[in-house]
Parts: sequence; C-alpha cells; structure tokens
Amino acid sequence: MTEPIMEIKDLKKYFLVNKSNGKQVFVKAVDGVNLTINQGEVMGLVGESGSGKSTLAYAVMGMYKPSGGRILFKDRDISVSSAKRSLGLKKDLQIVFQDPGSSLNPSQNIKQILELPLKVHGLAQNGDLDQKIIDLLQTVELSPNYMYKSPATMGGGERQMVSIARALATDPSFVILDEPTSALDVSIQAKIINMLLKLQQVKRLTYLFITHDLSLMRNIATRVAIMYLGKVCEMADTVQFFKNPLHPYTRMLLSSIPVVSEEEEALKPQKVVSTGEIPSPVDVPPGCSFHLRCPDKTELCAQEDPVMVEAASGHFVRCHACAKM
Repeated sequence: MTEPIMEIKDLKKYFLVNKSNGKQVFVKAVDGVNLTINQGEVMGLVGESGSGKSTLAYAVMGMYKPSGGRILFKDRDISVSSAKRSLGLKKDLQIVFQDPGSSLNPSQNIKQILELPLKVHGLAQNGDLDQKIIDLLQTVELSPNYMYKSPATMGGGERQMVSIARALATDPSFVILDEPTSALDVSIQAKIINMLLKLQQVKRLTYLFITHDLSLMRNIATRVAIMYLGKVCEMADTVQFFKNPLHPYTRMLLSSIPVVSEEEEALKPQKVVSTGEIPSPVDVPPGCSFHLRCPDKTELCAQEDPVMVEAASGHFVRCHACAKM
C-alpha cells in the first residue's frame, strides 16, 4: 500500500482585507481543506481563478503561514513560515511557478541561477559546480551552451525548463507545479508535460499539479481534486472522476471541456447550466458556497454547508444531494 507523503488537515488561510464598522473582513482563500497526497503520485488540483489553488500551494511551501489547520510532510508538522523551516525541509520541497519570466532573476545568467541552490545546500564544490549545472541542463533537455545566457534572451518554454532544473537541483522528493504550462505556447506545452512525467518516473517524484485545465488532468494525474471558493468539493481517482462525476460544479466544468469529435462529446456528462454569478470571496453566502449557481439546489443548501462524504470507495464529494445517494 502506498504511504502518504503529505497530509493537509483542515487547512485555512484567511487574508484581512479591511475593517467595516469596526468589524474585520477576511477573504477565506483556503477554508478547511483536507487532502492526502501519496508517495509517487501526481495529485491534480483543479479550479477556477480565485478558487484558492495557489494559496494552498504557497501555504505548503511556507510562503504563507496558515491561519489554521496542519500540514504534515513525512509525518512532520511543517505548518510554519519558510523562515522557520530547516534547510533539509526546504531542500526536499520545491515549487515551479506559473510564469518563469517573473520567477527567474533577470540580472543573473543561467549558471548563476542554478548554482545558488547547489551552494546554499552544499551540494557541489567550486570545482564541480559547472559539471553539476551542465547535468541539470541536460536533465531538462537544454544544451550546456545555455549556461551563460540570460532569461531575457530565451523563450518562455526554455525559461520554464530552467525553472524546472532549479527545482530539481536540490534532489527533492515533492514538487509543486503551479500551472507550469499555462503561460506557454501550445507548441511547447506537450514537450514540458512529457518531460515532467519522465522526470517523475526517473527520480521517483511526487507532484502536486495545479491547473485549471481538466482535460490535461485526464492524461497525467493519479487523482483529481476540485476546489471552489477555498474548499475541495470533489476528489477521486482520475478514472472514476471522469467516468462518474458527482458534484454539480464538477459536472459543469467537465461538460464545458471543448472536444473535436462526436465520440468525445458523448463521453461528457450532460451539460449543467450555471444559473447565477460567482459569489465574492469576501462575502461567501451561507450554506453551500455553490448553491447560488447550482441547478439542483434545495432549501437545505442555502442553510447548511455540506461536509465531505465518501460516496464510493476513494470518491469523496461535498454535496447534500450526493450525501443522500
């Protein structure tokens, strides 16, 4: 049986936005998320912009200190800010950001960018630094000639390959991929994805893959979790997730995936029509946060927030209607 490498328990991250009539007003970016990620899997985390995906990732990385809950990594509580984390933990947890143009220092060349984590973690001496950097570049299918290039002279795909090389420099076991291909041309996206999957197998990595692209998850994820307004609303093995989506929001997302053939169209769930507007994250409605848009809502949905239930083996859903199935 595969062992969990990370357990996120009732994680909360709230941001104070203003005070109204002496009352503090918060954006509940992540609001009670529970997620277990197993060793060696690709956990897909999907949702619309503003659903809380990246905030969850930044809390895992220590860039945000959680407002509540716990994050366990290899049975160690890491629910602290990055400044309080050990070098060993920082070495083992890495992230690849969405936009390599803003995550790479434009005043440094690629050699300087890649040698920094090697020096910080004592992974190479001056005499073998160059060879280590060459090895990293070749790992991500870049020529050693890139060592003395600057990020500004490279294409978006090449910059993202450097970002991946930097994340791999410390030989981590867990990597967060925060929409790593969404800022790239379609022509380079497949190359990056194939390379990431190959590296995962060779280096036995565990990925938390964050995206808004459900069709991408079908091909790469072991399991898929859907977030909506700071909460996970459905989670299942990938095959089961696409075969039998349960939450109305999940069915709405899947039914909107563009397809190119009638056969693919037949595999999609019946179209779910969204009947309302997305609520403000500053003023989330009582009850189920999706009920304003849900065609299947009942009076209970507007009054009581549903809890996550296991509708089938390994298939979890947070919906009053599904809980009665």
